[in-house]
Amino acid sequence: MRAQPDRAPELIALAAAERLAPGAERWAAEHAGEPPEKLARRAVKRHVRVSRLEGATAGLAGALGIAPDLVALAWVECRMVFHVAASFGFDPHHPMRPAEMLALQGVYPTAQEAREGLDGAGRHMAIAYAEGKVAGGDAKLRSRLLKMVGERVAHRAAAKVIPGVASPINAIQNGNAVAELGEKAIRFYGG
Repeated sequence: MRAQPDRAPELIALAAAERLAPGAERWAAEHAGEPPEKLARRAVKRHVRVSRLEGATAGLAGALGIAPDLVALAWVECRMVFHVAASFGFDPHHPMRPAEMLALQGVYPTAQEAREGLDGAGRHMAIAYAEGKVAGGDAKLRSRLLKMVGERVAHRAAAKVIPGVASPINAIQNGNAVAELGEKAIRFYGG
């Protein structure tokens, strides 16, 4: 990622696909025969719990926990999306899974645009943002960038100045973020 920081979201998505697809596939196989939506909701519930625990733990580190919390939260969200997709019978190894994940997270407006970004054919998010700035601004792209990093950091940074408050706030915020993404994923994969 250091060599291509403008492609960080794409690189994270590809790494997540490589590392998380086998586990999602195994998990779906172990629960074969269960109704897909029930299985997907179980996956979301499980990942909401994990994200709350992770957020509470990261909150104990104070301001030093902001960056690790964001990385861990992104990883939990990725893992959940792969599990939800597998719950509905989608192959977690398929090349569209990381693209769909980026679209569900709001990094790209569509999975097709995300796939083009992953393949290097589309505009990278940072380049598109810079071009929009020069041309007078791409409000949607700027909004997605703020949603992806800015708002999360801003909300958590405010809580970090009050010792003892950051941990429960992180836990709630992480749980809510994962639950919201989980509902989007269930609607996307469940039809």
